[in-house]
Amino acid sequence: MVGIFNLADFVPFFGAFDLQGLKARTRRLGEKLDKALEMIINDHQQQKQDDFIGTMLTELNKQMNPNGDIMDRNSIKAITIDMFVASLDTSSTTLEWALSAFIKHLRVMLKLQQELESTIGKRMVEENDLPKLEYLDMVVRETLRLYPVAPMLIPREAMKDIIIDGCCISKKSRVIVNVFAIGRDPNVWSNNVEEFFPERFINSNIELHGHEYELIPFGSGRRVCPGKKLGLITVKLILAQLVHCFDWELPGGMSPNELDMTEKFSASLPRKTDLCAKPIYRM
Repeated sequence: MVGIFNLADFVPFFGAFDLQGLKARTRRLGEKLDKALEMIINDHQQQKQDDFIGTMLTELNKQMNPNGDIMDRNSIKAITIDMFVASLDTSSTTLEWALSAFIKHLRVMLKLQQELESTIGKRMVEENDLPKLEYLDMVVRETLRLYPVAPMLIPREAMKDIIIDGCCISKKSRVIVNVFAIGRDPNVWSNNVEEFFPERFINSNIELHGHEYELIPFGSGRRVCPGKKLGLITVKLILAQLVHCFDWELPGGMSPNELDMTEKFSASLPRKTDLCAKPIYRM
């Protein structure tokens, strides 16, 4: 529903008529979500579960100031939806692109496996190991450069009239940052911009924190993605374990050159066709 084509986005006049039935579909979806979340919250209130929702419930009646609570029941629902929407699809999409790139570029996977073997050995990778895995960090940066999960980031609104690089942006204008185009700009990333080449980050100060605008898959400034650190830890840990424990190849004798790397147009940037890969136990 977030990424679906909406005629009213282009011709606002049609928004009052709901010709595509999107408002009705959104309302029905909202009712289903609300019902499901009410069941989850009620279960936690009865069983006193000590988890994410349980922690929020303990804050439910605490007063932040005389004018209101820290959060109410609707706030818990909204935060829970944010956790689902912003964390599940984004991490899984990034992992799928990274594995696709490994299969397409076997050299990169072998080099990462060598780093894991020399640094970790034969045991499972743990979160505490991640800061020592420099090549893994470069692989994740290169994956997010070529395949940012939110290719257009989240729309912003100009707070005042401003001129940036000779372009006049009026107050209240909706501004959309195309990080997909930034990550593939040959003026920034040289002539091999379309190649999956993690070594480009050797001795580079371009990080994912939003300070260098050449690479901002999580956005930048005060409204940078609040789940950036959690997302990076999740992706790095799972990716390291998948590559450390398994070799990966395409089924049916399919050549890596035959792997379709086409993106699907959406609010996020998933593969057009799901990756089907065969794991071979190696550790």
